[in-house]
Amino acid sequence: MFLQATAAGQDSLFVQKLLQRIEQLQVKENGIFPGGSFPSYRLYAWNKDRYKADVNPFFTGLIAMTLRDIKPWLDTTQQRIAGRIIDRTIPAYAKFRNRSGRPTYNFWPTDTPAIFPHSGWINHFNKSQALPDDLDDTGIILLAMGAADSTVKQVHQLMQSFTNNDAGKVKNTFKAYRNMGAYSTWFGKKMPVDFDICVLSNVLYMMQSYNISWTAADSASLDLIVRILKDRQHLDAASYVAPHYRKLSIILYHLSRLMSVKPIPALEQYKPQLVADAQKELATNQQFLEQILLSTALMRWGVQPPEITLPLNGTLNELAEDESFSFFIANIASMFPDLLKRWAGASGITRFYYYCPAYNDLLLLENLVWRKRMDLHLH
Repeated sequence: MFLQATAAGQDSLFVQKLLQRIEQLQVKENGIFPGGSFPSYRLYAWNKDRYKADVNPFFTGLIAMTLRDIKPWLDTTQQRIAGRIIDRTIPAYAKFRNRSGRPTYNFWPTDTPAIFPHSGWINHFNKSQALPDDLDDTGIILLAMGAADSTVKQVHQLMQSFTNNDAGKVKNTFKAYRNMGAYSTWFGKKMPVDFDICVLSNVLYMMQSYNISWTAADSASLDLIVRILKDRQHLDAASYVAPHYRKLSIILYHLSRLMSVKPIPALEQYKPQLVADAQKELATNQQFLEQILLSTALMRWGVQPPEITLPLNGTLNELAEDESFSFFIANIASMFPDLLKRWAGASGITRFYYYCPAYNDLLLLENLVWRKRMDLHLH
């Protein structure tokens, strides 16, 4: 693990500093970004001109969800900071809730429908092209808020209507997967059915976290994940089986998070393969934050990761808040039929990279906390 020479107290200091930095980045009152949320920005892949503010609940939800997960491993002072951050996020989600009042959430504001906010001519299509709510944001936000069991069960019931079936057939995945009744990414009858292994991992992570009984759609979603692993498509076609995340490191991170709740036998049999995949990628991938993701994944699988060397110049904040790292990608091409999806996906014409400084800090914080857990386990 990196920073191996530092004492445990030094690690604790880093954790505290990262928490304080995350709290500092949290918006205090409503402006461009809702109070309690975390600013995020997007970059158009086609021209890579400049980052534009993007108002969404995605990263805010991920930060609160992850802080809830690691909070038991923080000391009393750190828990207080984490608790404040989580509490402040709660009101921010209202702006993205379904306008009918149902507890599903959108990637963009629902009080004033917008696609790619502050995008000039694209915003002329706001009302006609507004995206439906999606399973990814909904699951993340419900976990982030610590939603009641009854709310999660209500959403789970609703999700059963948004699967790959004869009424709406997936067209943008490998032929071998086109008859699998897994969940689509979208709560939208008019939207093409869309598969993403990371979205499905998040959906099942919610099911496992809330101990909800699985339906046929949950089982089919797991079957699709297993099939992708069996076929090694997470290695050979990462951007195709995870069009909204696109990278092997991020797929492995999502799978490890799902598997860390409680064992799922169908996935456990792939653990040795996944560990080997992460170790191989870690040995070749030089991007600091991808190394952090892979290192965290290995620890979730109970494996001590190799040391990560920190560059001599630059603070931890500067290392983490690297705008060249994008955890999430908005990819309109993911909705296109197969051949068009491949072409548009490769060209970047429909792709936007997302950057959230506070979430990058959070990924490093989470890694340090897992390292502490590993040290306690080993000693």
